[in-house]
Amino acid sequence: MNPLNHVAIIMDGNGRWGVKHKNSRNAGHKAGLTTVEKIIKETIKNKIRYLTLYAFSTENWKRPKNEINYLFNLLENFLTTKIVSLNKQNIKLKIIGEKNFSKKLNKLLRHAEKKTINNKKMQINLALNYGSKFELINAFKKMTKSKKKINEKNLVSFLQTKNIPDPDLLIRTGNTKRLSNFLLWQLAYSEIFFEKKLWPDFTEEDYNKIIKKFKNIKRNFGNI
Repeated sequence: MNPLNHVAIIMDGNGRWGVKHKNSRNAGHKAGLTTVEKIIKETIKNKIRYLTLYAFSTENWKRPKNEINYLFNLLENFLTTKIVSLNKQNIKLKIIGEKNFSKKLNKLLRHAEKKTINNKKMQINLALNYGSKFELINAFKKMTKSKKKINEKNLVSFLQTKNIPDPDLLIRTGNTKRLSNFLLWQLAYSEIFFEKKLWPDFTEEDYNKIIKKFKNIKRNFGNI
Protein backbone atom coordinates (compact mmCIF):
# COMPACT_ATOMS: atom_id res chain seq x y z
CA MET A 1 0.00 0.00 0.00
CA ASN A 2 1.43 3.36 -1.03
CA PRO A 3 1.63 6.00 1.70
CA LEU A 4 -0.37 9.12 0.86
CA ASN A 5 0.96 12.32 2.34
CA HIS A 6 -0.05 15.02 -0.14
CA VAL A 7 -3.02 15.39 -2.51
CA ALA A 8 -3.23 18.22 -5.04
CA ILE A 9 -6.50 19.05 -6.81
CA ILE A 10 -7.36 21.11 -9.88
CA MET A 11 -10.98 21.98 -9.11
CA ASP A 12 -12.26 22.30 -12.67
CA GLY A 13 -15.82 22.60 -13.89
CA ASN A 14 -17.51 25.06 -11.52
CA GLY A 15 -18.51 27.50 -14.26
CA ARG A 16 -19.80 24.81 -16.59
CA TRP A 17 -21.78 23.24 -13.73
CA GLY A 18 -23.33 26.61 -12.91
CA VAL A 19 -24.40 27.29 -16.50
CA LYS A 20 -25.85 23.79 -16.84
CA HIS A 21 -27.83 23.76 -13.58
CA LYS A 22 -28.48 27.42 -12.71
CA ASN A 23 -27.69 29.35 -15.91
CA SER A 24 -24.99 31.16 -13.90
CA ARG A 25 -21.25 30.50 -13.71
CA ASN A 26 -21.20 32.18 -10.30
CA ALA A 27 -23.71 29.65 -8.96
CA GLY A 28 -21.23 26.96 -9.92
CA HIS A 29 -18.44 28.62 -7.94
CA LYS A 30 -20.69 28.78 -4.88
CA ALA A 31 -21.59 25.09 -5.26
CA GLY A 32 -17.92 24.25 -5.68
CA LEU A 33 -17.14 25.74 -2.28
CA THR A 34 -19.44 23.16 -0.68
CA THR A 35 -17.39 20.43 -2.36
CA VAL A 36 -14.19 22.02 -1.00
CA GLU A 37 -15.51 21.71 2.56
CA LYS A 38 -16.50 18.06 2.02
CA ILE A 39 -13.08 17.16 0.58
CA ILE A 40 -11.26 18.89 3.44
CA LYS A 41 -13.24 16.79 5.93
CA GLU A 42 -12.54 13.61 3.96
CA THR A 43 -8.83 14.45 3.74
CA ILE A 44 -8.73 14.74 7.53
CA LYS A 45 -10.54 11.39 7.89
CA ASN A 46 -7.92 9.77 5.64
CA LYS A 47 -5.14 11.32 7.74
CA ILE A 48 -3.58 12.99 4.71
CA ARG A 49 -1.15 15.66 5.88
CA TYR A 50 -1.21 18.08 2.91
CA LEU A 51 -3.98 19.22 0.57
CA THR A 52 -3.21 21.70 -2.22
CA LEU A 53 -6.15 23.32 -4.02
CA TYR A 54 -5.80 25.23 -7.29
CA ALA A 55 -8.25 28.06 -6.68
CA PHE A 56 -7.17 30.86 -9.05
CA SER A 57 -4.43 30.80 -11.67
CA THR A 58 -2.42 33.67 -13.14
CA GLU A 59 -4.38 33.04 -16.36
CA ASN A 60 -7.76 33.36 -14.64
CA TRP A 61 -7.47 37.16 -14.71
CA LYS A 62 -8.69 36.86 -18.32
CA ARG A 63 -12.17 35.96 -17.06
CA PRO A 64 -15.05 38.49 -16.88
CA LYS A 65 -14.54 41.03 -14.09
CA ASN A 66 -17.88 40.26 -12.43
CA GLU A 67 -16.92 36.58 -12.17
CA ILE A 68 -13.52 37.42 -10.68
CA ASN A 69 -15.13 39.75 -8.15
CA TYR A 70 -17.64 37.06 -7.18
CA LEU A 71 -14.86 34.52 -6.69
CA PHE A 72 -12.94 36.87 -4.41
CA ASN A 73 -16.09 37.71 -2.45
CA LEU A 74 -16.63 33.99 -1.89
CA LEU A 75 -13.04 33.66 -0.71
CA GLU A 76 -13.35 36.65 1.62
CA ASN A 77 -16.51 35.17 3.13
CA PHE A 78 -14.83 31.76 3.53
CA LEU A 79 -11.84 33.28 5.31
CA THR A 80 -14.07 35.38 7.55
CA THR A 81 -16.45 32.59 8.57
CA LYS A 82 -14.31 29.44 8.47
CA ILE A 83 -10.85 30.38 9.72
CA VAL A 84 -11.84 29.97 13.39
CA SER A 85 -13.12 26.47 12.64
CA LEU A 86 -9.97 25.55 10.69
CA ASN A 87 -7.83 26.80 13.55
CA LYS A 88 -9.80 24.78 16.12
CA GLN A 89 -9.24 21.68 13.97
CA ASN A 90 -5.47 22.33 14.10
CA ILE A 91 -5.35 23.02 10.34
CA LYS A 92 -2.69 25.29 8.87
CA LEU A 93 -3.49 27.47 5.86
CA LYS A 94 -0.73 28.52 3.47
CA ILE A 95 -1.12 30.64 0.34
CA ILE A 96 1.03 29.88 -2.69
CA GLY A 97 1.00 32.46 -5.46
CA GLU A 98 1.35 36.23 -5.59
CA LYS A 99 -0.86 38.15 -3.15
CA ASN A 100 -1.80 40.94 -5.58
CA PHE A 101 -5.40 41.38 -4.47
CA SER A 102 -7.47 44.05 -2.74
CA LYS A 103 -6.26 45.41 0.60
CA LYS A 104 -9.14 43.63 2.33
CA LEU A 105 -8.40 40.23 0.80
CA ASN A 106 -4.63 40.54 1.31
CA LYS A 107 -5.26 41.38 4.96
CA LEU A 108 -7.57 38.37 5.39
CA LEU A 109 -5.03 36.06 3.75
CA ARG A 110 -2.19 37.29 5.96
CA HIS A 111 -4.39 36.97 9.05
CA ALA A 112 -5.43 33.41 8.15
CA GLU A 113 -1.81 32.34 7.62
CA LYS A 114 -0.63 33.99 10.82
CA LYS A 115 -3.47 32.62 12.94
CA THR A 116 -2.92 29.02 11.80
CA ILE A 117 0.87 29.03 11.37
CA ASN A 118 1.59 26.69 14.30
CA ASN A 119 -1.11 24.12 13.50
CA LYS A 120 0.14 20.59 12.82
CA LYS A 121 -2.75 18.23 12.03
CA MET A 122 -3.07 19.14 8.38
CA GLN A 123 -1.93 21.85 5.96
CA ILE A 124 -4.09 23.32 3.22
CA ASN A 125 -2.13 25.05 0.49
CA LEU A 126 -4.38 27.42 -1.42
CA ALA A 127 -2.98 28.29 -4.86
CA LEU A 128 -4.14 31.84 -5.59
CA ASN A 129 -2.87 33.94 -8.47
CA TYR A 130 -0.51 31.02 -8.95
CA GLY A 131 1.34 30.02 -12.11
CA SER A 132 4.08 27.42 -12.15
CA LYS A 133 6.10 29.04 -14.96
CA PHE A 134 6.19 32.33 -13.05
CA GLU A 135 7.18 30.44 -9.89
CA LEU A 136 10.07 28.67 -11.66
CA ILE A 137 11.40 31.82 -13.33
CA ASN A 138 11.38 33.64 -9.99
CA ALA A 139 13.10 30.70 -8.29
CA PHE A 140 15.90 30.74 -10.89
CA LYS A 141 16.29 34.51 -10.52
CA LYS A 142 16.55 34.25 -6.73
CA MET A 143 18.95 31.32 -6.93
CA THR A 144 21.20 33.20 -9.37
CA LYS A 145 21.13 36.32 -7.19
CA SER A 146 22.05 34.26 -4.13
CA LYS A 147 25.05 32.89 -6.07
CA LYS A 148 24.20 29.39 -4.88
CA LYS A 149 25.12 26.47 -7.08
CA ILE A 150 22.43 25.65 -9.63
CA ASN A 151 21.12 22.24 -8.68
CA GLU A 152 17.82 20.58 -7.81
CA LYS A 153 18.16 20.95 -4.04
CA ASN A 154 18.85 24.69 -4.21
CA LEU A 155 16.09 25.33 -6.73
CA VAL A 156 13.52 23.64 -4.49
CA SER A 157 14.52 25.95 -1.64
CA PHE A 158 13.40 28.95 -3.73
CA LEU A 159 10.03 27.57 -4.81
CA GLN A 160 6.81 28.78 -3.19
CA THR A 161 6.29 25.20 -2.00
CA LYS A 162 9.53 25.25 0.01
CA ASN A 163 9.28 22.80 2.96
CA ILE A 164 6.19 21.15 1.45
CA PRO A 165 6.61 17.61 0.10
CA ASP A 166 5.72 17.08 -3.56
CA PRO A 167 2.19 15.78 -4.20
CA ASP A 168 1.85 12.01 -4.29
CA LEU A 169 -1.44 12.33 -6.11
CA LEU A 170 -3.02 14.90 -8.44
CA ILE A 171 -6.75 14.89 -9.16
CA ARG A 172 -8.29 17.04 -11.89
CA THR A 173 -12.05 17.14 -12.25
CA GLY A 174 -14.03 18.50 -15.20
CA ASN A 175 -13.11 15.95 -17.88
CA THR A 176 -10.08 17.99 -18.99
CA LYS A 177 -6.69 16.31 -19.32
CA ARG A 178 -4.03 18.95 -18.79
CA LEU A 179 -2.02 20.50 -15.95
CA SER A 180 -2.85 24.16 -16.69
CA ASN A 181 0.43 25.59 -15.40
CA PHE A 182 -0.01 23.95 -11.98
CA LEU A 183 2.97 22.66 -9.94
CA LEU A 184 4.88 21.64 -13.06
CA TRP A 185 8.09 20.94 -11.12
CA GLN A 186 6.43 19.37 -8.10
CA LEU A 187 4.24 16.96 -10.08
CA ALA A 188 7.17 15.22 -11.80
CA TYR A 189 6.44 11.85 -10.15
CA SER A 190 2.87 12.33 -8.96
CA GLU A 191 0.17 9.85 -9.92
CA ILE A 192 -2.44 11.73 -11.97
CA PHE A 193 -6.16 10.97 -12.06
CA PHE A 194 -8.47 12.79 -14.47
CA GLU A 195 -12.08 12.74 -13.28
CA LYS A 196 -14.98 13.26 -15.70
CA LYS A 197 -17.28 14.81 -13.11
CA LEU A 198 -17.42 18.58 -12.73
CA TRP A 199 -16.07 19.79 -9.38
CA PRO A 200 -19.46 20.49 -7.70
CA ASP A 201 -20.53 16.91 -8.53
CA PHE A 202 -17.35 15.36 -7.10
CA THR A 203 -18.22 13.40 -3.95
CA GLU A 204 -16.47 11.92 -0.95
CA GLU A 205 -17.07 8.50 -2.50
CA ASP A 206 -15.33 9.57 -5.72
CA TYR A 207 -12.42 10.89 -3.69
CA ASN A 208 -12.06 7.69 -1.68
CA LYS A 209 -12.20 5.53 -4.81
CA ILE A 210 -9.25 7.46 -6.26
CA ILE A 211 -7.34 7.23 -2.97
CA LYS A 212 -7.90 3.46 -2.91
CA LYS A 213 -6.66 3.11 -6.51
CA PHE A 214 -3.62 5.24 -5.73
CA LYS A 215 -2.66 3.12 -2.75
CA ASN A 216 -2.58 0.00 -4.91
CA ILE A 217 -0.54 1.42 -7.81
CA LYS A 218 2.99 0.09 -8.27
CA ARG A 219 5.17 3.21 -8.11
CA ASN A 220 8.63 2.75 -9.64
CA PHE A 221 10.14 6.26 -9.68
CA GLY A 222 12.30 5.27 -12.65
CA ASN A 223 13.13 1.83 -11.25
CA ILE A 224 11.57 -1.48 -12.32
